[in-house]
Amino acid sequence: MSQIEVKLPDGSVKEFDSEINGFQLAKSISPGLAKAAVAMKINGTVTNLSDKIPTGSPVEILTFDNAQGREVFWHSSSHIMAQAVMELFPETKLAIGPPIDEGWYYDFEVKVPFTPEDLEKIEKKMVEIVKENVPFTHETKNRLETIEYFKKNNAIYKVEILEGIEDDNVTFYYQSRFQDLCRGPHIPKTGIVKALKLTATSGAYWRGDENNTMLQRIYGVSYPKKEMMEEYLYRMEEAKKETTGSLAREWNFLRCRMKSAPV
Repeated sequence: MSQIEVKLPDGSVKEFDSEINGFQLAKSISPGLAKAAVAMKINGTVTNLSDKIPTGSPVEILTFDNAQGREVFWHSSSHIMAQAVMELFPETKLAIGPPIDEGWYYDFEVKVPFTPEDLEKIEKKMVEIVKENVPFTHETKNRLETIEYFKKNNAIYKVEILEGIEDDNVTFYYQSRFQDLCRGPHIPKTGIVKALKLTATSGAYWRGDENNTMLQRIYGVSYPKKEMMEEYLYRMEEAKKETTGSLAREWNFLRCRMKSAPV
């Protein structure tokens, strides 16, 4: 049997007697890396840890410390939030949920805007899903058949997305009781998320076009360590203080100018 060769970022080559996936590679490098791994990059393409590695491929294991790893982590968190929303508000229509610079958002069509109390319920449901520690899995489906499926379920935004795709097949991702149209990749399990918080809501037109339906956007942030969340909250609080201080200084400056201005 020919050996499988994997090229690592430091230039070294690891050999295996049989085909392996990203998690197995990470574990062979170190237990710590296997625990922290969220995705991998094969030949420059970010993909799931569960994917098989072609022999001779350059591979990099991605963690939350890597920018691309954070994108995977936060995008997966948006799916967890979407599941929570659908379980609590089943009449909701899903739009899109991408990662952003720090965290993620997901857009929903709802009859009544989300309230602060709704966000608390959604966040609590997300924690329950995380504690299930269920895997993210995926499968390929025929695009035209998928369009018909979504039409029957009145998932108008998914239909519009699919109608703009030229590929014959598309990818679905699953976790727990939830499925979503998505290119991925995603983290191995929901339990990797150790801290999360929903931070804000806003209105957002579908595809940024004011002629389209106004959707409800929920923002959130999540981390693989609780200390990271504490650091984030501290930074946000300090930024808030700085903003408040700057506004106060600006107002005092203007007030002094008004007092000294000739009449």
